Amino acid sequence: MKKRITLLQRVLKQENLDCLLVTDLPQIHYLCGYTGTNGLLIVFQTEAIFITDFRYAGQVRQQVKGAKIKVVSRELLSELDENKKLQTRNLRVGYLEQFLPVQSLKMIKAKLPNALMAPTFGLVEALAVKKDAGELKLLKKAAEITDTAFERVLQIIRPGVGENEVRAELEYQMMMLGSEKPGFETIIASGPRSAMPHGVASEKKIKKGEFVTLDFGAVYEGYHADMTRTVVVGKANSKQKKIYNLVLKAQIAGIKKAKAGLKGSEVDKHVRDIITRAGYGKNFGHGLGHGLGLQIHEEPRLTPLSDTVLEPNMVVTVEPGIYLDGWGGVRIEDDIIITRNGCRVINKSDKSLIEL
Repeated sequence: MKKRITLLQRVLKQENLDCLLVTDLPQIHYLCGYTGTNGLLIVFQTEAIFITDFRYAGQVRQQVKGAKIKVVSRELLSELDENKKLQTRNLRVGYLEQFLPVQSLKMIKAKLPNALMAPTFGLVEALAVKKDAGELKLLKKAAEITDTAFERVLQIIRPGVGENEVRAELEYQMMMLGSEKPGFETIIASGPRSAMPHGVASEKKIKKGEFVTLDFGAVYEGYHADMTRTVVVGKANSKQKKIYNLVLKAQIAGIKKAKAGLKGSEVDKHVRDIITRAGYGKNFGHGLGHGLGLQIHEEPRLTPLSDTVLEPNMVVTVEPGIYLDGWGGVRIEDDIIITRNGCRVINKSDKSLIEL
């Protein structure tokens, strides 16, 4: 954690910032290890101060590394005028424009009338985009939990079972296996609803012959997994096999294509071209993938517009899909670690068409 703050301090010098107010909790977690729900990290070029309230007094002493700790009894931003360093005239104070509400910014400006406030974007994210060995270990554990939960939940998917029942069992299994919580709102979409890329679980009962798409992920020590599998209840018909095999072919091609040195848009295009040549380009309407870590959606992106160059130890999803309104859809998703000459797939779950 100390190393991450040190790296950020170097960035502050490069950006001509005297300090940065870090208000986004996932970024605070990344920089100093804090996992609570109320915190403010002030990073100067030569020191860092973490502020929280009395509820987390014991927790911060165990978790926070690389920053001085201050426990207060009032609203955290109210403490800014207590720091003499922050009262220095013309101090260049950076803030996270993307994550700071207007009212909070007004309060900061009132507390720091002599400061030169500077909006910033992506300073911490640029550090977090490449995972270290410890982070990769946690991501692999989250994926392992996700894989095992999928294997177990297959036992209950059958005609007459509700999508919400599958979601409940899946989330229960992840929690029993060590997940802190679901990584996002679990998607269970069957039959025609599987044509909805974000078809969260409903009261619908699963029917024989339908696709069931499951998109879910565990969270382990703050790090997210994200996996999608599509199965058939009963025997697949010829059209289901055709669409499934096309998505699988495209997904495998994307995994083989991904490597350091390529832009996210290049990997996306390689996969999208396969689906487009087969006549289903209009039915693949989302990006190929996204970064993964302390947040479920991070940089880099694998989209038609992404000019981010992939680097070793970036972690992204590869998740092409085909969605046919009124009929159903297929999506297959894995998490991968970018390497110099290719990538490593984290997930171990079977991707061949499963007929239940």
